[in-house]
Amino acid sequence: MDFSIIKDCIAGSTAGMIELETLLTAHPALAPESGGQGELEKVLALEAWLRERGITQLERFDAPDSRVESGIRPNLVATIPGADDSDPAAPRLWIMAHTDVVPVGELSLWNTDPWQVVEQDGRLYGRGVEDNQQGLVAGTFAALALVQNKVTPPHTVKLLFVADEEVGSEFGIKYLLAHHSLFRPNDLILIPDGGDETGSTIEVAEKNLLWLRIVVSGKQTHGSRPDQGINAALAGCDLALRLNGLESVFNQRDALFDPPCSTFQPTKKEANVPNINTIPGEDVFCMDCRILPCYSLGQVRAEVNRCVAEVEKKYGVTVSYTEPQAVESPATPADAPVARRLAEAVKAVSGVEARPIGIGGGTVGAYLRQAGYQAVVWSRMDETAHQPNEYTIIENLVHDSQVMAHMMLQE
Repeated sequence: MDFSIIKDCIAGSTAGMIELETLLTAHPALAPESGGQGELEKVLALEAWLRERGITQLERFDAPDSRVESGIRPNLVATIPGADDSDPAAPRLWIMAHTDVVPVGELSLWNTDPWQVVEQDGRLYGRGVEDNQQGLVAGTFAALALVQNKVTPPHTVKLLFVADEEVGSEFGIKYLLAHHSLFRPNDLILIPDGGDETGSTIEVAEKNLLWLRIVVSGKQTHGSRPDQGINAALAGCDLALRLNGLESVFNQRDALFDPPCSTFQPTKKEANVPNINTIPGEDVFCMDCRILPCYSLGQVRAEVNRCVAEVEKKYGVTVSYTEPQAVESPATPADAPVARRLAEAVKAVSGVEARPIGIGGGTVGAYLRQAGYQAVVWSRMDETAHQPNEYTIIENLVHDSQVMAHMMLQE
């Protein structure tokens, strides 16, 4: 079929897109960490909506979670069989979105009810309308355009709606990778959960992530007698500077990223003593380290331990640390099939020449890449995620859906 027919079908589906956005936003899918009951109500509503419109090949993969009343965190897969569906070696195209959202934050900063979609000036406002319902709705309507026009794609299309992306993915993609064999090595995986205003950047790589919470233990004493104590704050300051200095040790540069270097930054500082005239016996601070993929976390840990040993010897303190986050992710090759097909689709729909980039932040793509699958992150969006008055642009919903449909129809 001529792609223009599918493209026009999607362009005429804005009322349906607004309807689905409205339905999804009305079911707050908050994690128990955020005081919610998870994603089940939202996923049940989505399942029913899909079945009513002809997407009936649905399968659930529920992760157990005793913290929510239902006891489960649902992950849903919708399948549109392709011409080569019976071939066990054929690649499938996955479009992966998450159903959970973040809390609204300070309600007084919202101009509208965050759980009720409001359309204004070509935008839809509400919590979750962009993060990640833009990607969810766009993928859904790309698939619907095929179903409604009775088009069988060359390769099977899988829409994956995962739980728990906002709070660690333990009950979402990490659960699926650990307990179910959903993916094939040659599958194409698109995650429409990040991008830019023009849709010109395809995220293929992430910096390795290492968060450190460091506890320096010395000996508390009166501020007038530092000779009788061991100043944990002084040792902590020295250690923070040494760790920051690792930026000159891991000093390679990669133009794929912005900034193009590894960063080791002290961030959070916890309270020690409540008064000025006491030398603290304990000092706690945190580091946010974003490391280019050419370095392993093992290499970084070795240098961290060297710095720790030097400070312990110099000041007579003891130092321990934990890693609240440690994620190591290989890159998807810039010329991987999924990246090439996406770039071709973006060019066909909007005329934009998309380019590969790396980012310093973390996405669920890292878990897929760790498991050996090639994934890319892309969308055309203003990046209003987690903000008050979050919005999605209706034109972007249409554009992203058309790009995804083009990918679905590629041989």
